[in-house]
Amino acid sequence: MAKKRPQTKAKRPQLTDGEIPVVGAREPCPCGSGRRYKACHGRAAVHAVTELVQRPFEGLPGECDWVALRELVPAATAGLALRDGLPDGVPAVTLATVLPMAWPALRRDDGSVLLGLQNDTASGDISRDLADTLLRALEAKPGTPVQGRRAPADGPRLQDLLDLEAPFEPVVHEGFEFWVPDAENATPEVTASLERANEAAIPTVRLESVEAAYWCRTPEKNHLRWVMPHAEEQLLDALARLHAAGRSNLGEGTRLVGSFRAHGLTVPVWDLPSEMGAQDVEKPAAEFAEQLAAALATQTPLTGDERRARGGLTNRQVTLS
Repeated sequence: MAKKRPQTKAKRPQLTDGEIPVVGAREPCPCGSGRRYKACHGRAAVHAVTELVQRPFEGLPGECDWVALRELVPAATAGLALRDGLPDGVPAVTLATVLPMAWPALRRDDGSVLLGLQNDTASGDISRDLADTLLRALEAKPGTPVQGRRAPADGPRLQDLLDLEAPFEPVVHEGFEFWVPDAENATPEVTASLERANEAAIPTVRLESVEAAYWCRTPEKNHLRWVMPHAEEQLLDALARLHAAGRSNLGEGTRLVGSFRAHGLTVPVWDLPSEMGAQDVEKPAAEFAEQLAAALATQTPLTGDERRARGGLTNRQVTLS
């Protein structure tokens, strides 16, 4: 039998990760490995899209309010300023908690843009998904909604598109009438969606004395939900010090009941008496903010009572995102 000639493999050009194009998941990977794309460089592409960003709004002005509007507030809007200014034909860009029919965004008849914040997102980075929706809304035809999609893994984030020097000033609404400037000409679908949304909206007020604190009314009792920017461990220590000292409430009949975790931030929650309105909690909240600042600055180890208080607070945490 004739001897087989030794096989020699031609050297393939080496490509860097940034040069490898995206192909179908079952196609051969363009890098030349011989494996399918989904088992080779496609893994990194999928990971880049699905990896969870713990603090998607970090670096934006008003990060705490972004979190509140995303998770806690039914009806609110906030004007957005773009880093490069508004394009021709777009008089305004407005962030909204929810839009009719759960649209991710809407280009109104006058060319202005409404960007929905509480929609489900396709990737692990809400900021990138919102930026992709915003860019498509800016180019959409007036009078049309923008549908959701998976944002490109290398696409811009809100931090790349928005003017980071502009203030973020949420306006809380009693209902969703801001959806339809001309209610008489709204479609039946939008009108029905508006009615359903208004029925489900919980009365909510943003406090003026402190940042990112929201009073809300429920059938059983009222609540204060306060999104705070401090590191979780440091904040829990400070809350435990105040709780152990009997200074964690906001007045008679109020109680610190626990906290939420949301988008990398901690949201302490107080139960309030049903007769305690938003105005009634303004002064106690401001006084508590001063006490909390002092507790945050304390460096001494927790006492036994404070450790037990901290354990109770930790056990009453609920993760929203």
